[in-house]
This record gives sequence, C-alpha cells and structure tokens, in this order.
Amino acid sequence: MIKAILPRLWHMLLGWGCVGLVYNLTDRFQGTGTVISPSLIDRLIPFSPHAIWLYLSFFILIPLAYLLAPMERVKPLARAMQLTAIGAGAVYLAWPTTMVYPLDHGTTLSSAVLGALAQFDSKQNCLPSLHMALTVLAVWALGDARHTLRTVLLIAWAVAIGFSILQLRRHLLIDLVSGALLALVAAGLARRLDVSRYRALRGEV
Repeated sequence: MIKAILPRLWHMLLGWGCVGLVYNLTDRFQGTGTVISPSLIDRLIPFSPHAIWLYLSFFILIPLAYLLAPMERVKPLARAMQLTAIGAGAVYLAWPTTMVYPLDHGTTLSSAVLGALAQFDSKQNCLPSLHMALTVLAVWALGDARHTLRTVLLIAWAVAIGFSILQLRRHLLIDLVSGALLALVAAGLARRLDVSRYRALRGEV
C-alpha cells in the first residue's frame, strides 16, 4: 500500500511543489502590478466571504487527483503542473497584474478564514489564475469518459470552485479564463511529451 502511494506523493511534490515555488518567487521579484478592471460579469457577482469553503476545497481536489487518478496519468499531471507554473511565472514577471480587493469587515468564521488567507496570498499574480489552472488539470487527470457521472460531478466541482474565486474577489473572470486555457495547453504538451517518451523507449520513429 505504502509503495503504491509513495510514487504518487513524489509526483505531487514535483508538480504542485513547483507551482508553489514559482508562485512565491515571482511574487518576490516582480515589479508593481497593473490594475485590471472588473468586467460586467465580475460586477454582477456579489462578494461573499462564505465562498471561502468552496474555494478551499481546491486543497482537497488536487491531492485527490494525484492519489486517485490512473497511475499512467499521474506523471503527465505533474509535468502539466510544472509547465503551467513556468508559463504563469513568465507572465507574472513580464506583466504582473493586480486588482482592487474588497474590504471585509464581517465577524463570521468565513470572514476570519478569508482574512487569514489574504495575509499569505499574493496581492498580484492575478493573470493567469493558478488556482483555476490547477483545478482544470485535476479534473483532466480524474475525468473518464467511461464514468460519465463522476466526470460531470468533477466538472461541476471545478465550476463551483471557479465561481467561489469570483465571489471572493481573489481573481477576475479574465484571470480564470486565461488560467483554464493555460492548463489545457500544458495538458496537451504533457500528453505529447509522454507519448514521445513512450515511442522513444520502444524505438519508434
């Protein structure tokens, strides 16, 4: 059992750990961010600190992807996260962005948790959203056309996480869209690299 889990945990460290490293380093060395204005859709979604719980469910979804996805998808998942981190990091350094964050004076547990999160989260590194990108990659790894209901539920979870990000005003819609697109490109590259490596091992051209 332990031998089966250890490779998964190792790939999670390589993939998710790379994202954390890039996220924190770029936040330290980037310049002043350009303020992005909210779109009409952003303005129509009311701010709610109670969305913090769906937002934090991201930290359940990512480990689940590494622990439950078919083993042949775990390494490509880690590689896709690394590629996503590199792509997002390049944008963060070349064009750092920020936004106007709302003030929350609530006294609920949700407000307290959101306030704690804001203390550690970057005020920049907005576009593209790594929170959204990694969510998409997790669903990509766990999704299976043979298990339609499970895949639909995973997609619904991802959409709910995305909506919670907008409710909390941690990102704007353009950040989520760009993050999702970055994830899809990274997933495609990771899959292509995996196929190329497989063919090389078999001696195929």
